[in-house]
Amino acid sequence: MPPVPASTFDRGARRNAAVLVTGAGGEVGHGLLKSMHAAGRRDLVAIDLRGVDDAQRSLCRECFVGDICETPLMHRLQAMFEITEIYHLAALLSTRTEFAPEAGHEVNVGGTMNMLRLAADQARSHGKPVKFLFPSSIAVYGCTGPNARREAGPIAEDDFNRPTTMYGCNKLYCEHLGGYYALHYRRLAQDRMDRVVDFRAIRFPGLISADTIPSGGTSDYAAEMIHAAAEGKPYACFVRPDTRIPFMTMPDAISAFLALAAADRECLSRTVYNARAFNPSAGELADLVGEHFPDAQITFEPDEQRQAILDSWPPDCDDTAARNDWGFNPQHDLRSAFEDYLVPGIKAHY
Repeated sequence: MPPVPASTFDRGARRNAAVLVTGAGGEVGHGLLKSMHAAGRRDLVAIDLRGVDDAQRSLCRECFVGDICETPLMHRLQAMFEITEIYHLAALLSTRTEFAPEAGHEVNVGGTMNMLRLAADQARSHGKPVKFLFPSSIAVYGCTGPNARREAGPIAEDDFNRPTTMYGCNKLYCEHLGGYYALHYRRLAQDRMDRVVDFRAIRFPGLISADTIPSGGTSDYAAEMIHAAAEGKPYACFVRPDTRIPFMTMPDAISAFLALAAADRECLSRTVYNARAFNPSAGELADLVGEHFPDAQITFEPDEQRQAILDSWPPDCDDTAARNDWGFNPQHDLRSAFEDYLVPGIKAHY
């Protein structure tokens, strides 16, 4: 998307202030819009390729059905709104991207580039940095070989940044793009604006939601176990029982995102942060499901390719920076996640 010339904007025209949420129809988008509206935000603008449901629409000032890769949509947003914050959730997710890596790159990188340009143009238009919140992923890591995983311990943000999936490559590159826009954008231009984009990202672990149906993501085996047990259906888990990665509940993910957004810029030592809550093995998850659903029928039938992806992710992450810089403190540990959130919420579906 080429930058919109300053002459495009009528300086005398009034544009509505807005907080923009892309990919608003997804799992994170549902929780984010609900939480922000409950906190009093009445300036929410949602975009989703498939649109949003009526309940979400009622939370927003405006909703758009559109593709973040399309330039006309970006220009329309420029003309209509004075955007102060962007929550860029739209993405082609990990499993789908492995089937269509070129499409994944177009959406995940090209779409993010469009949104960063939009943020920069908006900042230059109204003279203040635009806050840009980005959900990155544990997929940016690449711990090749079982010994590397076992010996590494909790992995910090700057270690093992060697992703083995297109989704991981996309997310890591977009982290660097965000850092460029935050710190170095147009560094040789005479009219350069300092920190035009206030880029902030969380590398989320596997996210488990009680409110939405799992969609076949690489880490969705955890939620799929509970859903199958609640329905009274057998479940063949696609990973080994010893598979261990970090997780977080969806409410804790939403709270973390909003806490990072609210943090004083001067308190942040990084643009990208790890965050995690617990890291059970798949076998431990199955045992816990069995405690709550004694008739659960869970077997393990590892899928070689999906297992290989999970084997490249760290068994745990070091989130010390998030806890120190902006007070990250998840509400749920593993047991309370099951007892207070997942089991009651998923039972309610059935």
